[in-house]
Amino acid sequence: MKAVGGRTGDRNAAKPQARGQPRSLRSQSHVQSQSQVQVIARAAAILRALEDETAGLSLGQIAQRVNLARSTVQRIVAALEAEKFLIAASPNGRVRLGPTILRLAASARTDFVAIARPYLMQLSAELKETVDLSVVKKDHLVFIDQVIGSQRLRMVSAVGETFPLYCTANGKAYLATLDDVAIAKLIGTSYEQRTPRTLTRLEDLLRDLKTVRKTGVALDREEHSPGVCAAGVVTRDPVGNAVAISVPVPAQRFYKHQRAIAARLQATKEALEHHLLADAA
Repeated sequence: MKAVGGRTGDRNAAKPQARGQPRSLRSQSHVQSQSQVQVIARAAAILRALEDETAGLSLGQIAQRVNLARSTVQRIVAALEAEKFLIAASPNGRVRLGPTILRLAASARTDFVAIARPYLMQLSAELKETVDLSVVKKDHLVFIDQVIGSQRLRMVSAVGETFPLYCTANGKAYLATLDDVAIAKLIGTSYEQRTPRTLTRLEDLLRDLKTVRKTGVALDREEHSPGVCAAGVVTRDPVGNAVAISVPVPAQRFYKHQRAIAARLQATKEALEHHLLADAA
């Protein structure tokens, strides 16, 4: 016996709800998720604004730098202070980076040095030259690790030593990742002449950086120190900080082997980045 259904409206009313959350709840969940992401992005911007500000910044100064309302900055700063990401820098409301963020940053750097070291050692063994690892701090580089080459005549710099960006291979590798306006803002338009080969004008440096962007490898042809050349590349550590790998070589060996040095340096960078991506997956 064929059943004859009732009214269409009755059939629709009898249908169960679609699986999952109702549309209104899903919409609310999406908005909440976006809001949480926005808060994290704003907190990150505040932390970046306080980088290297050892004397701290006021809430008003932070608000101006990150382009947020002072009241918004105040709420986020209070939350960051509760977790010790920020601490008071003065009695009148200035804040600076706290022990938690500094401890995490130190841990991330230590981990990255440990990850990168086998790649530096392999590169040094292949080239028989010194290999340096450095991080960018505003307008200069700080060496954080080094593998000394096996050549009798070799280049060595102390870990912790600082170098300028405009006349070093690792520094120019980093500058090539910035646009021309950012470069001028960071290091100005004229520079100290350290050797007869130093590029002392922004327009000359920018011309050189165009080549770096094409090849991926920056070269220092006795621009920082007479008789010393280098090749350098830049990458990022797991938390996004710019990190450079460079190979300093006495000029008498460099010019003959610079293509091979640049090729091995680029291959090392790619292998390290592949390792970091695999770890993050």
